[in-house]
Amino acid sequence: LCPYDVAGLAPSTVRDAAVTHPVLISGDREWASDEFRPDDIVARYNEPLPAPPPGAPTRRFDVDDLPGLRRFVITESSRLGLSADRRDDLELMVNELATNAVRHGGGAGVLRIWGPEHTTVACEVESGGQIEDPLSGRIPVGLDDDHGRGLLLINLLADLVRVHTGPEGTTVRVYLLT
Repeated sequence: LCPYDVAGLAPSTVRDAAVTHPVLISGDREWASDEFRPDDIVARYNEPLPAPPPGAPTRRFDVDDLPGLRRFVITESSRLGLSADRRDDLELMVNELATNAVRHGGGAGVLRIWGPEHTTVACEVESGGQIEDPLSGRIPVGLDDDHGRGLLLINLLADLVRVHTGPEGTTVRVYLLT
């Protein structure tokens, strides 16, 4: 359940909630959202992410470089002030993102990491693939599904996840509090 203080939120936020939630609940009343159209939200908010700061450490990778990429992330995130357990979380997230980039994004990708930015470390993976399901990583997958857990895991571990996807490729950016 996603609780919303409808009296305290901007009307546009409440409308967006109706568009992104198939079922709405208020008190004892429950109903199907007549406005449920998650593709509309993706189209409206799927904007390119702001550019990372100049000089953000960057590393190109392919399948052969995944172990080196994980070491790079641990070294950089340590330098940026992440605690050991948050570095482990970031390493796991980067492994998932980089594996997805290799598997679904043309065999390679680019990783950037920077911070601390307002007490957060940011890390992104960019690749040539496109995410087709607008709810990918937002809803659980079935026990029999052989894929689809990586983005869900990332959404559970990160403090914030931002995604931009389109025919030109996908960028997934994660933020972790330092």
